[in-house]
Amino acid sequence: MTGIQLVEHAPHTTHDLPAAIGRALAASRIVDAAPDPYRTEGWRLRAGSKVGAFVVRAPGEDPVTLRITPKVPIAHLFFLLGYALNPRIHQEGTVEVSAHTELVPFFAQTYERAQERALRQGVLQGYRHTEEASPVLRGRLRETDQVRRHHGRLFPLEVAYDEYTTDIPENRLLRAATERLLSLPRVPAGVRRSLQHQRARLIDAEPLLRGAAPPRWRPSRLNLRYQPALRLAETVLRRESPEHLPGDVTVDGFLLDMNKLFEDFVCVALREALTAHGGHCALQAKGVHLDADGTIRMRPDLLRYGDDGRPLNVADAKYKAQKPDGLPDADLYQMLAYCTALGLPEGHLIYARGGALHASHRVRNAGIVIHQHVLDLEGTPAELLGTVRDLAHLMAEGAGLASP
Repeated sequence: MTGIQLVEHAPHTTHDLPAAIGRALAASRIVDAAPDPYRTEGWRLRAGSKVGAFVVRAPGEDPVTLRITPKVPIAHLFFLLGYALNPRIHQEGTVEVSAHTELVPFFAQTYERAQERALRQGVLQGYRHTEEASPVLRGRLRETDQVRRHHGRLFPLEVAYDEYTTDIPENRLLRAATERLLSLPRVPAGVRRSLQHQRARLIDAEPLLRGAAPPRWRPSRLNLRYQPALRLAETVLRRESPEHLPGDVTVDGFLLDMNKLFEDFVCVALREALTAHGGHCALQAKGVHLDADGTIRMRPDLLRYGDDGRPLNVADAKYKAQKPDGLPDADLYQMLAYCTALGLPEGHLIYARGGALHASHRVRNAGIVIHQHVLDLEGTPAELLGTVRDLAHLMAEGAGLASP
């Protein structure tokens, strides 16, 4: 199997690939791929914001594995992911990160440890409601369905019952994520053995069909010990990238979109930091429109309201590679539209990298100030959260509601 190593947002590099594989990469849009005009069978590849590993398979060709390394250290990336999933449990499940420099091995080990803790007290059981046709009476008879479906026949019986079982959404989700990780390359041998053992314990849970939506679950006191593993399992299933392209070509792997990851982290961290200053925050705020008729919808990443429902702050997170001419002007125009529609005197744009740590722009004839902030993702988690707290205080001061 051919292996190709790319780095997030790095310059193009040329690699010799079969035409079918090159076309599959171009169609997948996971990376930028185009034929190299100066090299026979050469394809120019460039990774964007997606990181992880995936395999491309085409009939008659050897599979090709691509690994895309993030610019930030793996441990920092996983902190962003864990905090966005749940700020209160992000410190659980410490992994010896020095042993892993790639996303898949690191994530697989973290998930294996979280699942081991979840199953330590046994496989969770719960009541599952079932409605089915049965040769014997079990539970209660669904009389209306019996008459409608069987027209007076005595058997089979349309019954409904609640069964205490391990085949519940939580275990289905864990089993599906475990099987997904076991299908990926680069999972360490020891982690793979442990995941196989854990899958055996979850064997009574119904398997998830490929392409089906992950089972839905609700946090409760009963599944509290499962919750860290369940949130990671959702990430595994949500971040997979199976695609079937024309000609029996498949692209299959595990990827994280750094754009979405950064946006989720910033919004959750800001929401947590702003709780000290009152009000409440809406993430991906709905019901915001640019025009008076309400036909042009807007979705700010974070919108903070006062207790009276009045908008106080608006912020957008932008994970973008630094450009030679600085940060994109289009972001300023977008934030200006937010502030104008919401009647706010200032707005905040938050970047993963860029120029100065803080820049402000006062809009002519409008009196609106747009702030641009940069978070250093290579700092320690404590430093990163400290920067977010400072930003939250600055936002609260701008709204006149900062706590001391």
